[in-house]
Amino acid sequence: MRRPTNHGFEAVVPGSAGGPLYRRVKLALLRAIESGRYPAGGALPSEAELSAALGVSIGTLRHAVDELVAEHTLVRRQGRGTFVALHTIDRFLFGFFHVERSDGLREVPNLELLSFARARVEDDAAQALGISRGDPVFLVENRLLLQGQPVIHDRLVLPALMFKGLSEKRFRERPSSIYHLYQTEFGITVTQALERARAVAAVRAAARVLGIATGTPVMQVRRTALTFGDKPVEYRVSTINTAHHDYVQLLSRPA
Repeated sequence: MRRPTNHGFEAVVPGSAGGPLYRRVKLALLRAIESGRYPAGGALPSEAELSAALGVSIGTLRHAVDELVAEHTLVRRQGRGTFVALHTIDRFLFGFFHVERSDGLREVPNLELLSFARARVEDDAAQALGISRGDPVFLVENRLLLQGQPVIHDRLVLPALMFKGLSEKRFRERPSSIYHLYQTEFGITVTQALERARAVAAVRAAARVLGIATGTPVMQVRRTALTFGDKPVEYRVSTINTAHHDYVQLLSRPA
C-alpha cells in the first residue's frame, strides 16, 4: 500500500497569523516553486495530495492555485494537471512586451545582439538591483526590429553573481526568450516587472542603433524585472522609436 506523503510541506494552521488561509497556502506553494522542488515546466502533485499535505480543503487550495494561474506562475492543462509555467515566446509577447504598430499589429520582435560584456555596475542600476556600486555585472545591448525596422534599443544589466556561467555564446544561442534562458539555465523566474516611462530626446548611441537623428523624441522605459519575493534580477533601459509604434498596456480593475 502506498504511504501518504506531505511533499515537504507543513500543514497550514487555520486561524494563525499571516492573513487569509488561501494566501498562506499560496505562499507555501510559491516557496516550494522558488526552492526548485517543482521546477519550471514540472507538474505539481494532485489537488488531493496537495490539500492533504497542507491540511486544507480542496476549495482553499484551488483558490490559491487560481491566483497563481492568474499571475502566470502556474498553468492548468486540461486532463493533465497543474504545471509550473515556462517562459515561452507567447508569454513574453503578451506579458512583458508592450510595443505594437500603431494599427494594432503585434508580433514577436527580431532581436539582434549588439554587445555582451562584463563590467562594474553604476549607480542607477545598482540601486534598481539592490547591489553595491562597483559589483560585477553583465552588460547586454540589443536592437529589436519590428516589421524589419529597428524600433527598440535595449540595454540590460544582470548581476554576475546571479548568472554565474553566463556567456555571450549561451546568450546568443538561447532557444527561446531571454526570460526563458533565465528560468531554464539559472533557475530564475521573472514573475513581474516594475516600469517607469518618460519622453526623452534620443542620445547619440541610441539614435545610431535606431537609425534616427540625435535629439529625436523617443520613449524611454526603465524596467526592473523581479522574481519571487520581489527580488530584482534584471535592470533594463529601453529606448523606443514611437514614430510608427505605440507602447500598449491593458489595465484591469483590481478584484
